[in-house]
Amino acid sequence: MYFRPEGSLLGTPVNDRLTETAAGLEEAMRKGCILEARAAMCTSSHDLIVHLPCAVGIIPREEGALGIREGTTRDIAVISRVNKVVCFKVVSLKNDEDGKLTAVLSRRAAQAECLEHFLRPLKAGDIVEAKVTHLEQFGCFVDIGCGIPSLIPIDSISVSRISHPADRFCIGQELRVVVRSNENGRICLTHKELLGTWSENAEKFSVGETVGGIVRSVEEYGIFVELAPNLAGLAEPKENIRPGQSVSVYIKAILPDKMKVKLVIIDVCEDTPEMPQYEYFIDSGHISQWIYSTPESPKKIISEF
Repeated sequence: MYFRPEGSLLGTPVNDRLTETAAGLEEAMRKGCILEARAAMCTSSHDLIVHLPCAVGIIPREEGALGIREGTTRDIAVISRVNKVVCFKVVSLKNDEDGKLTAVLSRRAAQAECLEHFLRPLKAGDIVEAKVTHLEQFGCFVDIGCGIPSLIPIDSISVSRISHPADRFCIGQELRVVVRSNENGRICLTHKELLGTWSENAEKFSVGETVGGIVRSVEEYGIFVELAPNLAGLAEPKENIRPGQSVSVYIKAILPDKMKVKLVIIDVCEDTPEMPQYEYFIDSGHISQWIYSTPESPKKIISEF
């Protein structure tokens, strides 16, 4: 089975067929299928009520997530799922006195299967799917399978420095990420290695061009402007420029031996910078080493996995 972030199954033909009828839920229970539906509410006892076309779905509190039963996961992991898609396995089916079908479900069981068969075997350097769940100053939390969370630290998001992960990501965004470490049940991720080396990014630009960029920092000696998530250039000082602004810049020089791009700011754009559309130079498989630096540069930026 291929495990993916929550929301990946909803609306698929198989998921629709198995959730639409009692016979479909019985088949899913018999085969141990993982399904998805939207959580409609959370009761005062922190049971999740899940919307199913043919039944009332209930995920009891202790089945809401790995660690709830043991006390290692807080109840917010369950409460925060309201109005969001949840994965689950069907545990039991029962008709009440009025003939209404109730399905007892377990998100914890789906997560346990994902952990055992997909996440635990992952090695450093493996490339996997992820979906952004929330952003903090120190990094980006993502779902790497069945709602199981992991973290991309802010310094691993891109080579070009950002002040907050919101500069790079938005909630619900689908990503590719690299496993940086997988120890004691904790998986840490990185993202920058998929966004290309200095040379791969610099090859998209030429001296004499005027292109768009985003101001990332303003220093006394110059202004750093991001041309791509893994490439920034240094512009000459200019008044009334602040981080976050969208600007047009003239490319004065590209210096592979120094890994520098010299820029001149032409104008400030009034439009809010758009969320970047990522070009992944690698998007699947495994990497053992990634060398950002150019062969000519004495400065070496290398990731080993």
